[in-house]
This record gives sequence, structure tokens and C-alpha cells, in this order.
Amino acid sequence: MSLLLQTEREQVLKHCRKLITLKLTTGSGGNVSLFNRHKNLVAVSPGSMDYFEIKAEDIMVVTPDGEVVDGKNKPSSETQFHLALYNHRSDVNAVIHSHSVFATAVSCLREDIPPLHYLVGLIGDKIPVTEYATFATKELADNIIKGIGTANAALLANHGAVSVGPDIETCFIIAEHVELIAQMYIYTKSIGSPVILDSDEMTKLQNKFKQYI
Repeated sequence: MSLLLQTEREQVLKHCRKLITLKLTTGSGGNVSLFNRHKNLVAVSPGSMDYFEIKAEDIMVVTPDGEVVDGKNKPSSETQFHLALYNHRSDVNAVIHSHSVFATAVSCLREDIPPLHYLVGLIGDKIPVTEYATFATKELADNIIKGIGTANAALLANHGAVSVGPDIETCFIIAEHVELIAQMYIYTKSIGSPVILDSDEMTKLQNKFKQYI
């Protein structure tokens, strides 16, 4: 007998493990969710569990309002902001929150990452940073919604990063690129000031990236 949202739960678990193996987070940090809009249900990683010790049935299923529908564990403590993103952005069907080192380092500066490289166009016209709020709070969810705007990712001040996408594979690619761009930003700032691409070029790049996401 198959699980409710079995495919989505398997995909969430797979990408939770990828967060660890690709060094985008450590331990049980970070969280992943996937929204099945047809069934109006969300598969979300459980809180504080070893991603390599759990199975698909340990991934939680909740409604867009946060009601637990299936699963014996507690949903991630950050489920609130995942659901806020789904409710705010109809183009978003996957959310990944990471504690990747370079992106988190920039988040501690509370700086947007400007368009120093063409790959920023995958995210938007920049990678914005949200205002700080304590983790697992409605204030954090509100700040993310306000700060991310229409971008595909944002830095969470003194916390980490969040990436969104139309599907989980694209979302994970975006999370990887956020970390890469953050690394470029730190390296370029360490030796000088990066030359920033202008708004016309960023509009052109964002339009070109639309064929990929």
C-alpha cells in the first residue's frame, strides 16, 4: 500500500540528504518541502531527525494551513515559512532552506548580493537579504515574504538562505547557485570591489533564464 504523497515524500527525503552530501547544511539543519497543488497537500521534512536514518514515511504531510494529515513526527520548525511562501507565490511548488557556509556568512553581514555575475539572473536582479527574526516564528515568515519579493531565493539575516522553485529539482539547483554566488561575492570583496552588471543586462539575463525554469 502506497503512502499519501509517496512520490513527494521520497523526493523531499532525497533532497534533504543531498543538502548534507553537498555540504549545504549540517546535521539535521535545513529543511525541504514540496507542494502538490492538485491534492492541496505539502510534504515537509520532520524536525531534528537524521536524514540518513529516516524513511519516506517519516516525512510529514500537512495542509497549506499547517494541519498534520499524515506522519508520526513533528513537521520542521520552519514549516510556517514554507507554507507562507506557497500561499503567497503561486509559482512556487518547492522550498529549500539551507545553512550553507558562504550564503550564511553574507547573511550575517545583512547585505544583498548584487549582480556581480550573470548567474544572479537565475535568482532575480540580486539576491536579497531579509530582515532578522528569531527562527520558527511568524515574524520570520512575514520577513521572508516581504524580503524575497519575486526573487527565487533570499538570504535570511544571521541565519541562512531560502530557495524556491516550480519543482524540487530546479529549487535545489537554485540553492546550489546561491551558495556559489555567495562564495564569488566573498572572494571578490576580499580582493577589491566587484563590477556590477547594469539593470538592462539583468533584465536580459532574467528573460533568458526563464526558458530554463
